[in-house]
Amino acid sequence: MRNAYDFDETIYDGDSSVDFFFFCLHKNKKVLCSFFNQLGGLILYIFKIIDKTKMKEHLFSYLKQMKDIDSVIDEFWKEKEKNIKQWYLDQKLPTDVIISASPEFLLKPLEKKLDVTVIASIVDKKTGRFESKNCHDYEKIKRYEEQFKDKIKEFYTDSIKADKAMLEYAEVGYVVHKNEIEKYQR
Repeated sequence: MRNAYDFDETIYDGDSSVDFFFFCLHKNKKVLCSFFNQLGGLILYIFKIIDKTKMKEHLFSYLKQMKDIDSVIDEFWKEKEKNIKQWYLDQKLPTDVIISASPEFLLKPLEKKLDVTVIASIVDKKTGRFESKNCHDYEKIKRYEEQFKDKIKEFYTDSIKADKAMLEYAEVGYVVHKNEIEKYQR
């Protein structure tokens, strides 16, 4: 059995996608050219005209402005690796799975850095287009089962609402508030 962890606000202090957007904006002001596309996507999502995956494609459209995205990702993690919470580093196991709605291209470098497996939304890092469903809710279970046959022993998340399916799927669930961890009551 494995332990699985949501990423943003769970073992990472912050939202890595938001942090990466601002990191890219700092590197290249042309990222602002995507503002109206991003705003349009948010409005369409609010009015339920598009789903969350399509809305996120609008948000990640700024990636088209970035040159040499791989080096930007490397720089990002050199600066932001410190945001991995110490409580996680203290209990980390090589069988751990990070499972997140964040883009796989952004989290994949953590496989080597943390010696874990990453399952995340498959997003084209040059266009922001999703090549898979957004990896949230029941999609997390589906993606986990595609890769592993064993059950999840412990699952950690910051959001009961977003990860209720995973909390119920795991043998034991935990809800993380900053650095406080409490057992999920079914």
